[in-house]
Amino acid sequence: MADNADDMVTLTSTDQDSDGPDQSGATTSDTEDIVITDNREGGVYEATVGGRTAAGLVYNQVGHRVVLLAASVLPEFRGQGVASKLIGGVLDELRRQGKTATVSCPFTAAFVNAHPEYADVLDPELPGSHTTTPGQGRGH
Repeated sequence: MADNADDMVTLTSTDQDSDGPDQSGATTSDTEDIVITDNREGGVYEATVGGRTAAGLVYNQVGHRVVLLAASVLPEFRGQGVASKLIGGVLDELRRQGKTATVSCPFTAAFVNAHPEYADVLDPELPGSHTTTPGQGRGH
């Protein structure tokens, strides 16, 4: 995969707390830098944290439309916002590439409903299983 660097997006969290006394499980710094890679061969966007695979978003591509099928986060990374960062990063990248998304993953649908600023990325003819249609819900 010689073009792997072109398929990579690095997200640096700015909303993480600094090292505090009440840390359980992974430390805050473990989730600060998330690298998202498009594993085209496997049909999955992968999120790594500290060089470790943390989450994935399975997809199929049909022309310029990407069908987001299922998101999964490894147990040790759950509750740290990894899935939200992965989905937001993927949607940002699809927008940048001029592609649209169809959402069939319930977690991704909930993310889009909570973040109507991504409504423009949804395919207007086949938006998927979300409740907000493109252009609606911007007043939330």
